[in-house]
Amino acid sequence: MKIMLAYDGSRNARLALEQTMQMFHNSAPTLVLVGVAENPRDATDANEELFQEEYRELKAQLQEGVETAVKAGFDAELLIAEGDARKLLLQATHKERPDLLVIARHSHEPDPSFIAKSLNAIFDEFDYMTFGSVSSFLTRRAECPLLILPTGESATQE
Repeated sequence: MKIMLAYDGSRNARLALEQTMQMFHNSAPTLVLVGVAENPRDATDANEELFQEEYRELKAQLQEGVETAVKAGFDAELLIAEGDARKLLLQATHKERPDLLVIARHSHEPDPSFIAKSLNAIFDEFDYMTFGSVSSFLTRRAECPLLILPTGESATQE
């Protein structure tokens, strides 16, 4: 079994890796951690330097994720790509043919007040309407099963 996991080293990605390893430990799958470094929109030297730094950091985070999976007893490898995360994750599924694609649901964690939660919900809806999201893009286009893991407070509660 091969499980592909969208991974960027963020808190959400680490939680998704942890949850994936817990859920599928008995299946002993190969984990493929995929990271995407987004190209700068402006091709100035300063932006290129920032992009190269982002690329190095992403690669280091992917390597740490792979090491975590290997220490937990999994076979693991990494893929890194440059460009639009949505399109490149989809391309990676076409190339690698995983049995499952796992992504973490993006979450903002506002303070627990009603106003903060309401404002966050409005912001999330605006963000979705304006820019779309990786999970909604992949939900409509991925040709393999897709598991979207929660990453908020509910994900860390047993």
